[in-house]
Amino acid sequence: MKSLYQRQFFIMAGVILVSFALLGSAFITLSYRYTVSERQDSIGYNARYIAGVLSQEVSVDSEQGGFYLVSDRFQPAVDAVVSVTEATVLLTSQTGQIIYAAGSAGELAGLADAKLPAVAVQSVQAIGSFESVTTLDGLFAEQRYVVGVPFRLDYRGQQVMAGMVFVAAKAASITEMWRAFASIFLFTSVVVMLIAFITTSVTSLRMTRPLKDMAEAVRKFGHGEYETRVDCTGRCDEVGELAEAFNAMADSIAQAEAKRSEFVANISHELKTPMTTIAGFADGILDGTIPPGREKEYLKVISSETRRLSRLVRKMLDLSRLQSSERVTAQEQFDISEVMLRVLVSLETKINAKGLDVDTQLPDDPVQVWGDPDAITQVCYNLLDNAIKFSYLDTTLGISVAARAGKAYVSVRNHGDTIPPEEIPLVFDRFHKTDRSRSEDRDGVGLGLYIVKTILNSHKENITVTSEDGLTE
Repeated sequence: MKSLYQRQFFIMAGVILVSFALLGSAFITLSYRYTVSERQDSIGYNARYIAGVLSQEVSVDSEQGGFYLVSDRFQPAVDAVVSVTEATVLLTSQTGQIIYAAGSAGELAGLADAKLPAVAVQSVQAIGSFESVTTLDGLFAEQRYVVGVPFRLDYRGQQVMAGMVFVAAKAASITEMWRAFASIFLFTSVVVMLIAFITTSVTSLRMTRPLKDMAEAVRKFGHGEYETRVDCTGRCDEVGELAEAFNAMADSIAQAEAKRSEFVANISHELKTPMTTIAGFADGILDGTIPPGREKEYLKVISSETRRLSRLVRKMLDLSRLQSSERVTAQEQFDISEVMLRVLVSLETKINAKGLDVDTQLPDDPVQVWGDPDAITQVCYNLLDNAIKFSYLDTTLGISVAARAGKAYVSVRNHGDTIPPEEIPLVFDRFHKTDRSRSEDRDGVGLGLYIVKTILNSHKENITVTSEDGLTE
């Protein structure tokens, strides 16, 4: 299986190669056509130039009605063309019979008294030009680019074709400049592709290294090394954002693991204390350490601790049920004021036991809300039970409900000990108790407010607490 680095490198390399192949093909094709076209135009111009010179330098034999050449007049022009273009110049009659040839000595052999192919002659006679890559039926040993044009004379007031001029250039000379351009382009392309491949390799490696680090960190997490983090210093791109998100996730997992360890410790403590008490008093009764007259007293303690264990297990089951549900299962409309009053009535015995006055500030009209009625009833019960439990004797318990901006605001107030500021953020944590409340509140298990928070979170709602000068709300 190829790695991400290999796939990234091969994809980028493939794109670069295909791009250069297309660009090179287009450049080579266009440059070849341009070079050949320029050379063709040049050869055609030279052929027409020689034809123009011949038109001026050929003399008319008026007595015999023919033409004759004055070689010392047009010879310099032909030699100049041959020298500059390295081409072969052929002067023929109207029928294609070679009259004069100029070029390198080796190329002129066999051209004397030769005749051009009929297709070339007919083309010049019919359309006034001939262009082709040919050997002229074996006149040349290799392919030549041949251009032929007629030359005309003014004879008795009319323009008549006196003969034809053919210029034959080597095909290799036509493509010489194109090959030079192509060589430069290919060399430049190789250098650019090497640079691009090196850059792609370094970039791909730099992009995949953090991913490898994160994979290694995940493996370490799997082995319990929760302090592992990915170094994302200096990365401001998407990979850096991914590394930062991974580190944030790692922090969250580490915190969750710390809370889990704390939860296990707390639940162990909450279970250990009543079980130790139950076992100690039961053993004392069985072995006679506790006098028979006090057995009933200690049996009451055992019964109380057993009920406390039962409440703890029930709370844990409730908490497990709440945390296993990602959303509220039952949604319906109900009056939150009615729920508060119903819970208040159910706690009347506890309220009277502490001599509390109840100050209710409820609106006359129902305050309809959407939610799980049973879950919200449990929220109200836990809040009121907690407020009663920590209220001073003969004080006032306050309850208020108000509707503002589409929300129902429910407030529960009591007068008791002020919660220290450093404890306020912790009051909704599992098993959170201050040392003072742990000794006084032996009936509680430290899960009531945590359950409240969990239920409200499942409803996408919130709860806050303030405590100043003995008034907690």
